[in-house]
Amino acid sequence: MNPFDPRTAILAKHAQHVVIIHFPIALFIAGIVFDFLASWTRRKDLTVVAYYNFCGALLTAVPAALTGLLAWQLELEGRRLKGILLMHLISGLTSLVLIVAVWWVHWRSKRRDENLPKSRWMLEALGVAVVAITGHLGGFLSGVNHP
Repeated sequence: MNPFDPRTAILAKHAQHVVIIHFPIALFIAGIVFDFLASWTRRKDLTVVAYYNFCGALLTAVPAALTGLLAWQLELEGRRLKGILLMHLISGLTSLVLIVAVWWVHWRSKRRDENLPKSRWMLEALGVAVVAITGHLGGFLSGVNHP
């Protein structure tokens, strides 16, 4: 197997999930950082940057979740999940729901031309925590987090 052969990366049964997942994680966390900076500095342009990062996180989280489900079907042939893999699936789907919720709060405020609610901080903090747990569990599954 040649690591530089594009067919190796594109046609691998489960490789797409491992590659794609980094985009929603980075965009979601960057969106929260920009949201914090916008709130701290009271700059509206940073609020727009945060909103577009959340849009990107949402647009990339959906394919990441779909490729994760596809990897489950292809690699494990749809067998019943247990242990770390089950926890990763549950936390991954929870992460997706929280990313959607954070995006929706920002979208609704932008559409109504209102200030963002202070309660979003709790939602965003929970989102980062669940995304971190999901990534940590995924690291164990991929072999990164253990010898």
